[in-house]
Amino acid sequence: MVKQLHDFSLVSLNTFGMRVRAAEFIEYDSMADFFDIEFESLPEPLLHIGGGSNLLFTGDFPGTVLHSAIKFITPLDDCCPDGIRVSVGAGVCFDDFCSWAASQGLWGVENLSHIPGEVGAAAVQNIGAYGVEVKDIIETVYCYDLEEEEFVHFDVSECAYGYRDSFFKKEEVKGRYIVTHVIFRLTKTYSPRLDYGHLKEAVENAFSESSGAITPELVRNVVISIRKSKLPDVSDLGSAGSFFKNPVVAYDVFEAVDKYAKEKYGNDYKTPHYDAGDGLVKIPAAWLIEQCGWKGYSEGNVGVYEKQPLVIVNKTGKARPSEIIALENKIMDSVEDTFSIRLSPEVEHVNS
Repeated sequence: MVKQLHDFSLVSLNTFGMRVRAAEFIEYDSMADFFDIEFESLPEPLLHIGGGSNLLFTGDFPGTVLHSAIKFITPLDDCCPDGIRVSVGAGVCFDDFCSWAASQGLWGVENLSHIPGEVGAAAVQNIGAYGVEVKDIIETVYCYDLEEEEFVHFDVSECAYGYRDSFFKKEEVKGRYIVTHVIFRLTKTYSPRLDYGHLKEAVENAFSESSGAITPELVRNVVISIRKSKLPDVSDLGSAGSFFKNPVVAYDVFEAVDKYAKEKYGNDYKTPHYDAGDGLVKIPAAWLIEQCGWKGYSEGNVGVYEKQPLVIVNKTGKARPSEIIALENKIMDSVEDTFSIRLSPEVEHVNS
């Protein structure tokens, strides 16, 4: 079935809750229905979105917004003695897939639980959390090529995945490929990944309080609990989750940051950072932002979440895109002035 609506409000299709509209909106629940769409009659440009959890519309969209409602989770053959391949439709809520995998006792996706958005967008964005990125479990991404008008697929090695990046986000192909479904590779073998932050301690505490074993379900529940304690529920407080990428800098830049931190907190202070290889260091953007005094900041209709400075929020539900962008720029300028590091937004800005 194809749903087509004119002058459509996008407020429910962007987790920031921006009160913007699209000239045309089309939702389809199969590729057969997709081919019934009369593209030549649609206002341009075309924009294909998932759940809108990583988007900031800067104003009304003058073209056509497309949305996939292709929803299925289908186990395929066992790919090896302890592994299983799963085909998942692009329109499936990613956390629903996480829930399904955990209920089946399958490892691999549990650390990505409770991330808003849909499977197709997750494969484009390369979502990540707690030391895991979705690229770690993707085998193949299946798409429709709008330019060549044919179905294509990309093995994970062809997707050019990087930190919150992929081949699909490159300017030369952006918008060309519509994800139809994704093949994931999960495992039945006990393989929790608990090395990131305090996750191991939290899981061990949950395990000690339970009568069972450490399972994908247990890790998933711990991850959800942590995320809920740090991040706002987008149904109550509009946001796009982590607004900025964690910057990866040269070691001498980190040394300057570390010197700043030790002068402020003492020589025993351990500045949070992660080895990014090749002499590079990843510094948590949240820490940098908090050092600049933004945590809990409020200004008009917008603010910085009091529990997580990486999150810009639409605190009244009435924020305009210009207010979000103004606060974004203030934060980036502040961090650059203090640390000589220019943050980059993780949230994609959709220009009107």
